Amino acid sequence: MGLSSSLLACAVQADAFDNLVDSPTLTGDWGGSRSRLEASGVKLTGEYVSETMGLVSGGLKHGARYAQQVRLGATFDLETLLDEADAGTVQLTINDRRGNSASQDLVGNRLPVQEIYGGLYTRLSELSYARSLFTDDLNVKLGWMAMGNDFGGMGILTNFVNAGFCAHPLSMSGGSGWGNYPTAHWGMELKYRISPEWTVQTAWFNVNPETNSASSKAFDLTSSGTTGAILPVELIYNNLATYDGQYKFGWYYDTSDTARIGQPDSKAAGRHGAYVLVDQMVWRSDSTRGRSVRLFAQATDTDTATSPFSHWYAAGAVLSRPFASREHDNVGLAYGRAVFNSRSRDVQIANLERGGDLAQAQSVSNLDMGEQLVELSYTAQVTRWLTVRPSVQYVMEPGAFSGKDTQDALLAGVQVKVQF
Repeated sequence: MGLSSSLLACAVQADAFDNLVDSPTLTGDWGGSRSRLEASGVKLTGEYVSETMGLVSGGLKHGARYAQQVRLGATFDLETLLDEADAGTVQLTINDRRGNSASQDLVGNRLPVQEIYGGLYTRLSELSYARSLFTDDLNVKLGWMAMGNDFGGMGILTNFVNAGFCAHPLSMSGGSGWGNYPTAHWGMELKYRISPEWTVQTAWFNVNPETNSASSKAFDLTSSGTTGAILPVELIYNNLATYDGQYKFGWYYDTSDTARIGQPDSKAAGRHGAYVLVDQMVWRSDSTRGRSVRLFAQATDTDTATSPFSHWYAAGAVLSRPFASREHDNVGLAYGRAVFNSRSRDVQIANLERGGDLAQAQSVSNLDMGEQLVELSYTAQVTRWLTVRPSVQYVMEPGAFSGKDTQDALLAGVQVKVQF
């Protein structure tokens, strides 16, 4: 091969590498087919996420665990496909999870240190239709979907790996029929924009515990196993000042009859909860574009008659663009505390006393009433399609919910996200 041919080959390879780095997806534009599909009203997406966490000290035993999630989606813009104004959109999402749990196997705590662990099978996670109704300010969405996609979450929390932070307080799904991704139920949502600052939304969702963990229900859209309905109401305030922010005030009611804690023969007629979520910018650099600090906070209240959670509190900060050369990187630091219901603790102690294990009953009575968590993460946007997020987590009182005296645990690991 001559010098000119070698230089040409190197230039082609360099151009291909530059295209790969600049592409929003790993697989690129498929020779233009992807762009043509999107122009015709069909947008196809794919995402791979892995989370590998290892126990450094404390907990139950040393080791490491790997979990992964693959998500495939298609959004159909009916306005473009049908050439009909305001025809709405259809969303189809299929999710697959595999792997092992570091929390279950290594730590023994309640707040999963891997956000994507759980429901280890392929399932239909969304088949929904959305459009505006009468006015652009009123939107309706209905179908098979997870209510947590649109209620009770904050985007800032996707900077963390532990499920206690990313991206909903677990007290809601842990103490009612609330469903977060990828668990879907039949539902209908209404969202009304009162003004640029204020929005209110409400919904009806079917409560069906059978669909939460049964692989046999992965593509079963029937309503067998229904216990009731959950009805959330959420008021959203968008602070549009230079230091912008978002504030969410929510309440929900689950109509399901649920056994009272400590009284298995007595059922509560419904269960409820409330939450406040805050995301507020508090500082912005005048010299480096995109560098800022945002603070967040969460507080929840649950139904003490039926929920093993009593409260959840969390607070933290995210620094965007920590280095001038890393425009899309973030550093996150968060603290959370999940408070165990004292009624559930009383049940643990009573069961041990009935079994004659008085020493263990005394040990459980001395345990802290809450599991606490600290996470430090760094989000590295390596390319537009590749995100690498190292995470260090420290779990305090990991046996608070299980009633076991377990050493505080230090973990380190990494989350990898690929858009393909």
